[in-house]
Amino acid sequence: MEFDVNAMMGDMGVGAVVGFLTGYAIKKVMKLALALIGAYVVSLLWLEQKGVLIIDKDRLFNLVGEWSHEVLTAGEKVMALLPGTAAFLGGFALGFHRG
Repeated sequence: MEFDVNAMMGDMGVGAVVGFLTGYAIKKVMKLALALIGAYVVSLLWLEQKGVLIIDKDRLFNLVGEWSHEVLTAGEKVMALLPGTAAFLGGFALGFHRG
């Protein structure tokens, strides 16, 4: 059995690049989504202040708490499905940090 270093380095390089691109894209999408959600919440609070609508804040915060728990659970499932290679995870961390 022969050990092929070139093939291993190619696989690691591809994993790192894919990880970097994935991390970078996820962070950009998260920033956009949070900006849109923030603008929506601010507009709702402004409309409530003007008397256009009434918001039950207790129910709203309970709903947001449940939703955030579901998002975290889904994120854990996705991370469990991703390949656990060091190159991918290292690239992902770098891409997420740079994004």
